[in-house]
Amino acid sequence: MTDRAPDLEAIRAAKLQRIDESHRCAPGNCALLVIDMQHGFLDEDASLSLPKWRALIPNIQKLISAARARSIPVIFTEFVYSSAIPCLRGDPFGMEHLPAVDGEPTGFGFPSNNCLIGLGAPAAGDAESAATVDELQPEPGELVVQGHTYDKFHGTHLDLGLRSHRVDRLILTGITTDVCVNATLIAGSTRNYRVTAVSDAMGAVHDHHHEACLTIWENKFARIKTTDEVHAEIA
Repeated sequence: MTDRAPDLEAIRAAKLQRIDESHRCAPGNCALLVIDMQHGFLDEDASLSLPKWRALIPNIQKLISAARARSIPVIFTEFVYSSAIPCLRGDPFGMEHLPAVDGEPTGFGFPSNNCLIGLGAPAAGDAESAATVDELQPEPGELVVQGHTYDKFHGTHLDLGLRSHRVDRLILTGITTDVCVNATLIAGSTRNYRVTAVSDAMGAVHDHHHEACLTIWENKFARIKTTDEVHAEIA
């Protein structure tokens, strides 16, 4: 028995190297997930829009182009809310997703039709629309998964879609890091997918939430890479 303290940094470095090797992505084993890059979160007039999220689009476009060129599946998710499913994602956690009330204020913190589907849903082209933005438009035949919860595996056909392609590795991009990306990433890791989170192709409302997620994921859930690193690996 020894009193010598373990070299935690050396142990961490060795673990990260092993994760990096075991999570490498290549055509035939991975899919690119574009999470919730929707009009309702990105359009200038949308109630939940932040300019810094639009700045993520070029990095995601770069990865989409590389994936399509190598026949790597590109899958899009879209957060939706419906008055027929009055879940917590609306009241109290997302008042903006509730149907707008005539004559009442709309915008951040108020019922605004954001990503609403069904009766009262925004018209096509509306800033609150749940559809993926035009700059990242899915191509015919690409899977688009609509989810009523933050975890895009829950109650959807995402897992079946991935396993149908014999995929066991995921490349995650999109918004928001601490909410829908976080819930989907942990759900994927729990299902034994080897997940790569693209650090500069996702974002949160608060930057410290984004950084906290990266720190937590790297320890137990995912490999952390930049857009350029992932692009070089798959392209």
